[in-house]
Amino acid sequence: MARTGSRTLLYRRNVKLDSFLKRNTDRAVYERIRTYEPCVVVSDTVNKVYMHAVLSDECVYLTEHTPRTLTAAVSFRRVRDIELVNDLPDFLSGKDREHCQHIRITCVTEKPTGKAQDRLSRGNKGGLSSSTVSSRKTSHCPSISDTLEGQFLLDLVASKKLPYCVPSFFVSHLSLPFRNNSEWRNEEVHIVKPMRSASCPNSETLGLLRVPHPPTQPSFTAPYLYSTTSSSTLRIGSVVSRLLRRDCVKNEEEREVELHLYAVSHTSRLYLHLQSLWNSFIIRSTLLLDPLYRKRHSASSDSSPGKQCPAISWERMAHLFGQLSSELLQEGISVENVYLLLQELRTAAHHSVTLRRLFWRSNEVCIFLVQTLEESLHSFQTLNGVYTADQLLLSTVIVQTLAVMFRETEDEAARINQLSAKKGALASRILLALVCNPQIRTDTGGSQFASELQALLSEYLDGACSLLFELLLVGYETSRCFSAENILSVGWILQVLQPHPHLLAFIGYQAQQLVLVLSDQQESVLGPLQSVLLFQRCRLLLACLQNNSQLAQHLESHFKEEFRYFVKPSCGQEKLPPHYPISKPTLRLVEHILSLILHK
Repeated sequence: MARTGSRTLLYRRNVKLDSFLKRNTDRAVYERIRTYEPCVVVSDTVNKVYMHAVLSDECVYLTEHTPRTLTAAVSFRRVRDIELVNDLPDFLSGKDREHCQHIRITCVTEKPTGKAQDRLSRGNKGGLSSSTVSSRKTSHCPSISDTLEGQFLLDLVASKKLPYCVPSFFVSHLSLPFRNNSEWRNEEVHIVKPMRSASCPNSETLGLLRVPHPPTQPSFTAPYLYSTTSSSTLRIGSVVSRLLRRDCVKNEEEREVELHLYAVSHTSRLYLHLQSLWNSFIIRSTLLLDPLYRKRHSASSDSSPGKQCPAISWERMAHLFGQLSSELLQEGISVENVYLLLQELRTAAHHSVTLRRLFWRSNEVCIFLVQTLEESLHSFQTLNGVYTADQLLLSTVIVQTLAVMFRETEDEAARINQLSAKKGALASRILLALVCNPQIRTDTGGSQFASELQALLSEYLDGACSLLFELLLVGYETSRCFSAENILSVGWILQVLQPHPHLLAFIGYQAQQLVLVLSDQQESVLGPLQSVLLFQRCRLLLACLQNNSQLAQHLESHFKEEFRYFVKPSCGQEKLPPHYPISKPTLRLVEHILSLILHK
């Protein structure tokens, strides 16, 4: 049921597809693939074709049933929204229609520039681009890559100026971030006969479009802008390029396009994976805009151009993690050494998803962190109500480390097994340990000492918010698949937290920080780290408003006036730079929170 080895995937394995991906992609690309699932695809140029959606941490690929090509369809960099549509597709019937999950991905095309237009005919490095990996067999009919190009060629086919040679699918390709164009080969793409995969339903029973067969004896090669297979192709490609440049001049503004995926399985997790990967992408890509963060956490930051850091094998990483775990878990270790080792673990986890997976496969370290957090923060708080700098520093690095371990490990079976074991005992301990009193007692140590402690406490509360955000993401996945009362669902998480004596003060602190940031009281533009934290706070407060009546009532009664008079979406637009990937999703969350608080 699941893949073993370096990547465990929580879905039924398609041996043929997995083998194709492993054979025909670079290791770096293959290791970034998180999941795949069959679905019906509809877009401007694809009309109800049954395919596989292959999700990596940077984009959505599409491939045929019997995989011949892997085409980058949508980059998460260009995604503006991913939502479930509540409808019953008319092209499906029976149980397929009832169980279908209709997912709409809204994205924007690249804004063409003069240079980009000139490059369309010789290997597009910006704007609409083709990113295709194909098998090694020869092809008689290459893929048509772009929407504009494809439409023009279809017009030529319709007017009988070109022979009828239609590829299996057309996709509006969007360029991939953080890649060099030299890494992607613009190879020819196969047309595949409409065959039924062993792991997929028959497309005919779903009433889907059949893909035409290519000619048996093709005397013509379809124009492909990035191919130089023949002189005739070059002449046609030149004509297409000129027309493309002319059309681009008329359409210089970004335009929104939609990709519709219809998952026909009632157990589909496609929407959950898309949302999770998109969240991870916008957070990661926004954080990497911060120079200091990029220097500390980017695996390739210190490598010279053209060189890649050698990948550490799974076995070597397991050995290193075992060594660090042994040091961390040894008896009599000092608080200072624990702090230093956790800093090392946190930094290494930023670099390596393999390390994050190993963390969940060995529950000893996770349990040790939770126990240390309970002891360092809450035992002293219960005794005398006074924090110390050492406790706050250690507690902060613990919650930051735990938060990192959740990143890009959604498909790790060991993670969900650990969190849900014994009716969610470990998850409950994490939740109750991370919430604390956001106030500092000022009756001892003087005002300067209290101010320093408050700064340390604020840093801890930021880290606790990020960790709670990660746990809520787990809850959203569980809530989508099961009932709201199920273990690890959003409702269950908030119900576990509800008896905590400091919960209302903790949530109130998060709301106050949001009001402060989105008001005129702070005029500075937010940096990448602050923007990510604002996004996480918005998700936390929205979860409270939507899933817990007590917390919703508390926020409405104590913060309604602050949100009415101080929280201004216009301030958010001024403070969130438009080039941050996380800015627009954050502004949408702010508007949603305002509508819930002010209009109830």
